[in-house]
Amino acid sequence: MRRRTLNLGTAVALLAGATAVFVAQPVPAVPPAAPAALAAPDISITNIQAHLTQFNTIATQNGGNRRAGSAGYTASVAYLKTRLQSAGYTVTEQYCSDCTYPSNNLIAEWPGGPADQVVMFGAHLDSVSAGPGINDNGSGSAALLENALVLAQQNPTMTKRVRFAWWTDEEQGLNGSDFYVRSLTATQRGYIKGYYNFDMVGSTNGGYFINRITSATAAPLKAYWDSLNLQPEENVEGQGRSDDYSFARYSIQTSGYAAGASARKTSTQAAKWGGTANASYDPCYHRSCDTTSNIGTTHLNRAADGIAYALWQLAVGSGTPTNDFSVSASPTSGSVAPGTSITATVSTATTSGSAQTVSLSASGVPAGVTVSFSPSSVTSGGSSTMTVAASASAPAGTYPITVTGAGSVTRTASFSVTVTGTGGCSGGQLIGNSSFESGSAPWTATSGVITNDVDQPARTGSYKAWLNGYGSSRTDTLSQSVTIPAGCASYTLGFYLHIDTAETTTTTAYDRLTVQVGTTTVATYSNLNKAAGYVLRTFNLAAYAGQTVTVKFTGVEDSSLQTSFVIDDVTLQAS
Repeated sequence: MRRRTLNLGTAVALLAGATAVFVAQPVPAVPPAAPAALAAPDISITNIQAHLTQFNTIATQNGGNRRAGSAGYTASVAYLKTRLQSAGYTVTEQYCSDCTYPSNNLIAEWPGGPADQVVMFGAHLDSVSAGPGINDNGSGSAALLENALVLAQQNPTMTKRVRFAWWTDEEQGLNGSDFYVRSLTATQRGYIKGYYNFDMVGSTNGGYFINRITSATAAPLKAYWDSLNLQPEENVEGQGRSDDYSFARYSIQTSGYAAGASARKTSTQAAKWGGTANASYDPCYHRSCDTTSNIGTTHLNRAADGIAYALWQLAVGSGTPTNDFSVSASPTSGSVAPGTSITATVSTATTSGSAQTVSLSASGVPAGVTVSFSPSSVTSGGSSTMTVAASASAPAGTYPITVTGAGSVTRTASFSVTVTGTGGCSGGQLIGNSSFESGSAPWTATSGVITNDVDQPARTGSYKAWLNGYGSSRTDTLSQSVTIPAGCASYTLGFYLHIDTAETTTTTAYDRLTVQVGTTTVATYSNLNKAAGYVLRTFNLAAYAGQTVTVKFTGVEDSSLQTSFVIDDVTLQAS
């Protein structure tokens, strides 16, 4: 949840607007459906906590936070995208170009139900820069992810289309969700029959709050918590402060759960909900202590199950469920010496409908390694022995293998094999002509970018890469294709960046430099990052081991007031 920092006049105006949006809205287009014949599933709190652990680890590995536009945020998007695509979702990354920290929203749509009858469930994925943001808002993000995975696993008959969204740049002013809603046509907005937002649903001293609690849109959320006798209240603290506001501004009906942020729990609330009166709902709100230790699992579990209840009530039909199954590997990884083999058990389970025949195969198998299954097909609910054999010449390294089960649908599991032995990491510095002193090759660059112009001195030697600096609309690029060996312990991309600008603003990013590895944006800088000298920037590229990728810098300058992005001594060190 973003922190509100408004003067009194602005606050009064916003509250007046909030009254119009949140109280005087028309009758919602999506009243709660009649109870579906299929009961809503129980959502595993253990699985949600595993997602939160992943978010916490991502933050730890990327400067301690998952702020929008940062490497930690990019890695969080990649984690979600991988899980959702494997589950069968149609996944789209939407670049928010006018966000404070330009970065991607992630949209995942389940391919069932009518496309013009959409129910959306959303949560912001970004944290503040002060910490990893596990309650704010890993809690909402993880609860939605697990709900999405369970929906895919059960694959019920759908009466409405379900769309999940994870927003960027919420902490800077709801920018990601606002960009998304603005990007829709009026017809597309009309397809959305309800938007449900989940922001901070695991506060350790939390309460049970529902956005627009008396609305018909909120009815399924309230019905579930009422069944637990939780006596929920209106989310007064959160009005206008999270992504549901972006939808409400366009008359899209909204609701959602929250457990509270920096406001204090009253004695009346403590009496009915437990916890500590006159203390913040979340004592680590926007602080570095917002880690996996800052989660109230009971609140989080009840919110996740309430999401499932609402989803099933609103969008799941009463028809016979589609036949479906799951695939898993145990263990999920193993080491094999050249000339030997290892085994793992591949298990299947019928997750909905009737059992079916599942054919097993493997992809992503490296040269010198073979994978076989005994038996090669099973009836869902059965298991097979997978044998991974390495030839005497198999190169050392760690390789991801995808195990695929094919039946009426296709499901996958992941297995990682490490071929032991020497020589797996060729290592060394992988960037050619890293200081630009040897002409342009192997770099590809816009004319004039690689230069020895004395107006912007090189960090070392005479040459550097100088992107933009013209004071007029211009796009400059600099790129190099790099093959990254497998089997190394570390992979670090580093470069020295000097940003010089004539822009005087301290709030608006007029000119931007993006850094991409392959198709992923790992960092974005702007005139707001100006500095007197060169600053070393480093990034962990372990995820790209064994791949050939392009490292690319793109500078975009607007029509006035120059910003120069000067780069020198680019390295990619594998060791």
